[in-house]
Amino acid sequence: MAKISKIKMDNYMPLRDVIFNTLRDAIVSGELKPGERLMEVALAEKMGVSRTPVREAVRRLEMEGLVTMTPRKGTHVAEITVKDIMDVLEVRAALDKLATELAAKRARPENIRQLENIHKQYIACLEKQNITGAIKKDVEFHEVIYAAAKNSKLTSVASSLREQIYRFRVLYMKDFSNAEEVLKEHESILQALREGNAELAGRLAEEHIVHQKETIIQQMEKK
Repeated sequence: MAKISKIKMDNYMPLRDVIFNTLRDAIVSGELKPGERLMEVALAEKMGVSRTPVREAVRRLEMEGLVTMTPRKGTHVAEITVKDIMDVLEVRAALDKLATELAAKRARPENIRQLENIHKQYIACLEKQNITGAIKKDVEFHEVIYAAAKNSKLTSVASSLREQIYRFRVLYMKDFSNAEEVLKEHESILQALREGNAELAGRLAEEHIVHQKETIIQQMEKK
């Protein structure tokens, strides 16, 4: 089992939510790997809590599609299939295309400055070979684009896929050369946003996600 340790209490969050967030973060980051068995007793001992909130957290994770519970086989971290990747990233490509088109039309100068700063921070992470930091900056880059699109319904729909997409980001960017490819694609998207070229920005954003989808599928098929 992964290195789940005793949780730190949060005065502003119920214990069951702290446990849920801890386990979810471990799954989406890859600390708990696809197919890995989750045993409530062992998890409770490692986190220094009782079994009840762990059981509640695992059920919530199942509802999010991050955990599978099978009679007589136990509970496991959900496997990632090629179909999962295709389904989620096809939707994400369409959403990002629309969000980026809208951002090109509606972004304010402060939005562009935010993107430029995040882009610089992403470069700094790559220079230090800090992939975890680069993934975080990649998330922030796209969040700013959605904020600049100024469409709360669009943001809400994209947020419903957030955890699954983060798992795919980890798969994609654990290869350093892929993280460098993300940098080049972000540069192109950013330039199109600066120019207010909605058609180009949307197309680049869609290609950005399609490229990730194809690369991840190729990586999985080689295994």
